[in-house]
Amino acid sequence: MPETPYVAAGPRVAIRHTERTDRAEFTRLARTSAALHHPWLTAPSTDEAFDTFMTKLERDDHEGFLVCLPETGAIVGFINVNSIVRGAFQGGTIGYGAFAPHAGHGYVSEALGLVLGYAFGPLGLHRIEVNIQPGNEGSLALVKRYGFRLEGFSPDYLYIEGAWRDHERYAITSDMFKAQG
Repeated sequence: MPETPYVAAGPRVAIRHTERTDRAEFTRLARTSAALHHPWLTAPSTDEAFDTFMTKLERDDHEGFLVCLPETGAIVGFINVNSIVRGAFQGGTIGYGAFAPHAGHGYVSEALGLVLGYAFGPLGLHRIEVNIQPGNEGSLALVKRYGFRLEGFSPDYLYIEGAWRDHERYAITSDMFKAQG
């Protein structure tokens, strides 16, 4: 079970902040899930990569969440709110991934609603963006389920898995999310 309480819980999953003590389990899951993630993302799979990841998440402009099964505390995925900008913008971008063997069960989908509720609630954000490679059908379907709108196409946007990759840009505002009920 986690040392830190859950930030939010749904019918099947709960989210909690990522901690440095999660390193061994997170990196093991990232290594196990490398084929699942390729070429969409690279999750930290070594101690050094995880420590760098945590240094970023501990800054004021990032929030990292683990998606867990509340009855066991098992980590089944992660969602991060990155590059949070305050002031007139009040927004950030999200990145996420499921871990094998829990991918395809809808856990990250349920958790995305929890993270959006947290982002638009306690974090006080107005806008969340997500950038998705055009061929990533699962991720595209996920954001469309939550009502994210397509706002554009960014060629050579992010360097992932050894190449600059094109991305489609989606966004949702707090008003759009709240209108969904």
